[in-house]
Amino acid sequence: MAFTGKDIIVTGASNGIGRAIATTFAVDGARVVISDKDVSEGKSLEHKIRNSGGSAWFIHTDVSDPESVTSMIGEAVSVLGSIDILINNAGISDFKPFYELEILEWDHVLNTNLRGAFFCAREAAKIMRMKGGGTIINIASTRALMSEPGSEAYAASKGGLLALTHAMAASLADDNITVNAISPGWIHTGDYESLRMKDHDQHFSRRVGKPDDIARACLFLCRPENNFINGENLVIDGGMTRKMIYEK
Repeated sequence: MAFTGKDIIVTGASNGIGRAIATTFAVDGARVVISDKDVSEGKSLEHKIRNSGGSAWFIHTDVSDPESVTSMIGEAVSVLGSIDILINNAGISDFKPFYELEILEWDHVLNTNLRGAFFCAREAAKIMRMKGGGTIINIASTRALMSEPGSEAYAASKGGLLALTHAMAASLADDNITVNAISPGWIHTGDYESLRMKDHDQHFSRRVGKPDDIARACLFLCRPENNFINGENLVIDGGMTRKMIYEK
């Protein structure tokens, strides 16, 4: 229960990786705000955590809307009292052929994945610095480092998130706020048993990742004794992006 008494916001927490992060911190004693657009799943997670003896509050949020972010932070402070940790996990992926990508589609991805993370971090940091410090983690992607065709908007948003991470680490150092990024590789959020052996064998670790792999890394980076890790990007992908691929 290392995070007993700690107050945390997880954006995009209703499903997938965000859901695992919120659940893991709640199990470890944190008071968790579940920030998401998905009301049904967000409320479901809130009830699940509370029924297990944890503390959780769902707050409907659209991170691409600055007013929604400001409202969420204000409501979070009203129920938590403060903010110790922010996990910027909310994000969308909309792959589309290069020549067909519309400007509104580009803006939607960038506004959600990158601009939204900045808004959330700025508003949360205002609260953290009054308390004497805090921790921010941005969930990026290995697609910031490698790409497939049609991934321009998503790759740009996640690449920008890595740059934003070290920029904020510099800007917030005097406020005792550490800022790091995690870049997940293939993290399967569906039926894990449906995966094929060749899916697992693409990884040095011989398995596809699970949301809990990212959640445990968040726990590690948020422990106060690990604050010497700052402005960094932790790639968690089972070694997939380090694997050399040859035609045989």
